[in-house]
Amino acid sequence: MALTMNDTDRFEAAMPRLEAIAYRLLGSASDAEDAVQDTFLRWQAADTGRIEVPEAWLTKVLTNLCLNQLTSARARRETYVGQWLPEPLLAGDPMLGPADTAEQRESVSYAVLALMERLSPNERAVYVLREAFDYPHRQIAEILDLTEAASQQILHRAKKHVADGKARTEIDEAAARRIVEEFLAAATSGRTEPLVRLLTGDAIAIGDGGGKVPARARAVEGALAVAKFMRGLFRPSPAKRAYVGDSPEVHATTANGAPALVAVSDSRVVGIICLEITADGIIAFRSQVNPDKLERATRQWAASDHGEPLLTIF
Repeated sequence: MALTMNDTDRFEAAMPRLEAIAYRLLGSASDAEDAVQDTFLRWQAADTGRIEVPEAWLTKVLTNLCLNQLTSARARRETYVGQWLPEPLLAGDPMLGPADTAEQRESVSYAVLALMERLSPNERAVYVLREAFDYPHRQIAEILDLTEAASQQILHRAKKHVADGKARTEIDEAAARRIVEEFLAAATSGRTEPLVRLLTGDAIAIGDGGGKVPARARAVEGALAVAKFMRGLFRPSPAKRAYVGDSPEVHATTANGAPALVAVSDSRVVGIICLEITADGIIAFRSQVNPDKLERATRQWAASDHGEPLLTIF
């Protein structure tokens, strides 16, 4: 059916929320955009005059499209080369969605998006709809064809799975910036000891190259091992120059609401390192270098004012 101007306006008004839901569910901005586009096609084909609550209808369609995609994604990730990490979004990206409450900020943090890979599709959907968008269990039950009691039980399980792997605590922006600067100074000092002092004993480093950029297939674990690895990451080599160029710039910023380092070469984002910081130090580095997952960040970077780099390397 042909959409009226009012129908199109309704969909466009709902788009930011739909994109933010889809991104949290899928961990991929490009997949989220595809899911929203598929939702629009279904809206276009629907008899919109018979839809009493368009927002609820759109959310249900989108969520179920994402659930189908999550199910197939699990099979694809079994053959993914190396570690799979979500697509990071830089500060100011509208797809990050609401960030007014601690729950909303946490639900889109890079650490929690990675942890949500442990959840079943239904657990992930209930967690996102309830924690990030404050949908009542009655409405979540209608979206997922569950009972309210089942929705409540699923949320309890999902929160426990996420909490079991979560160590992140919120720190203020100034403290985070200081830690990032101290890390860069230590990583480029040529010495391991200053780095070790910034890390927790159980620190980890994970990288996602998607088989297109060299990245370790397994996580690096332990403060000393991570310190040596991160120090080596900033050491010049012919292979690194071949990928990123001779003088990439490193900027301190935020990605998914947490401290991050962005490496930029010739206006192209070539890597984003997301730091997970606790009161005891840096507990995790998650590095995204898969070029397919940096395209949106590159567009966002080009459209924003990012100031002077902290460092120019290689």
